[in-house]
Amino acid sequence: RPMIAERVRQMTVEEYLEFVENSEDWYEYIDGELCQMTSTKFNHNVITFNLGFRLGILLADSDCQVLGTGQGIQAGETRFLIPDVSVVCGKPHTEADTRILLNPILVAEVTSPSSRDYDRGSKREYYGDVPSLQAYLVIDQHRALVELFTRSETGWHIQSFSNLDEAVPLDALGCSLPLGEIYSGVEFEAETPPTSAEGAQ
Repeated sequence: RPMIAERVRQMTVEEYLEFVENSEDWYEYIDGELCQMTSTKFNHNVITFNLGFRLGILLADSDCQVLGTGQGIQAGETRFLIPDVSVVCGKPHTEADTRILLNPILVAEVTSPSSRDYDRGSKREYYGDVPSLQAYLVIDQHRALVELFTRSETGWHIQSFSNLDEAVPLDALGCSLPLGEIYSGVEFEAETPPTSAEGAQ
């Protein structure tokens, strides 16, 4: 996911929606705080493309649309997030000049070491405030690891996949996504192993 570069300034929801209509850059908005997003690294970009491309093929004959980075998602009254990939099925509900999507069924974040805890923790909780959301993917760009959070009547459940021969079951979309396709063309850097804290999670 694009990393937060700087916290720009405080503004209201109305000011934020007006601001993003006229902005060429990407900003998330968390409880009054505007956060500008920065560029991403090679592995991140390859994985994001692979994910969107493969989902597009799998969902070609459905009423679902795959959206790339730049599509905002409203999560509660005062939070607007920008996932790396999102999927909406049926009629998309949008506002703010279609910059903000209200009814995604799936969102995905490609993480870096500095964003992984945020993507698995606070951001997952924020996405929990999106009523339509059924699945949340957290994809590691430095090793083969995909975490799938799925919503049920009893809360969110997590499954982890780390074998390139495995496939992630996306029941909400009626398909499964092979890890080998997500990581196609990605070369992992041996010098960036997971930290002890990550390994304990």
